[in-house]
Amino acid sequence: MNKSILMGGGVLLLVATLVLAQGELPSEPGAPPAGQPTAPPTMAQLCSYAIGLEIGSSFSADEIQLDPQSVAAGLRDGISGAKPRYSKQQLTAAMRRLARERIRSMAPEQIAYLEKNETAEGVQVTETGLQYKVLKTGSGSTPQATDRVRCHYRGQLIDGTVFDSSYERNEPAVFPVQGVIPGWTEALQKMKVGDKWQLVLPSDLAYGEAGAGQAIPGNATLVFEVELLGIE
Repeated sequence: MNKSILMGGGVLLLVATLVLAQGELPSEPGAPPAGQPTAPPTMAQLCSYAIGLEIGSSFSADEIQLDPQSVAAGLRDGISGAKPRYSKQQLTAAMRRLARERIRSMAPEQIAYLEKNETAEGVQVTETGLQYKVLKTGSGSTPQATDRVRCHYRGQLIDGTVFDSSYERNEPAVFPVQGVIPGWTEALQKMKVGDKWQLVLPSDLAYGEAGAGQAIPGNATLVFEVELLGIE
């Protein structure tokens, strides 16, 4: 399995896991009292800052404005299990608008491909912007976020260039549901064992502005065929 292709989406998850393992999110560190040495940052502080920096840089590059205080409030409420401050309808509408705004930051041909594909027969679109089409229906169980799964897959750019394929290696890939790119993590938790789906992922559900090595350019829309063979 080409881990550099699929595992990129797990970076933030790993960082977040390290943060949670250290307890609550730290408050912003201030200057130490005069005469006292500066304490080295804790792992929680480093990981929390890394998450914030990556999120902020990503949205800034797409010229999408965020409110840092609201981001922090959402993190605290999500971690503590508090009741959301806004209705589900408001949040769903906001996420759909956000997905559209992020798509606009892509190259015109990427936008055109997504807009054309979302109207194709059998294609369904989630509120995050994930587009999927069921090619074959299975009857097995649906993976949970904590599961490991076994899959065959083929990944392509929108021009048809294949950048990775477990079929060509004749070896299914095994990986954690939460250890792959966001579009895969979302799709796998909707699939059943035996399903085969086509996924079309906007770049923010794949590798974003950075891309992945030489195989996947920045802001690339990706097309996958994913066959869920089993839950480990």
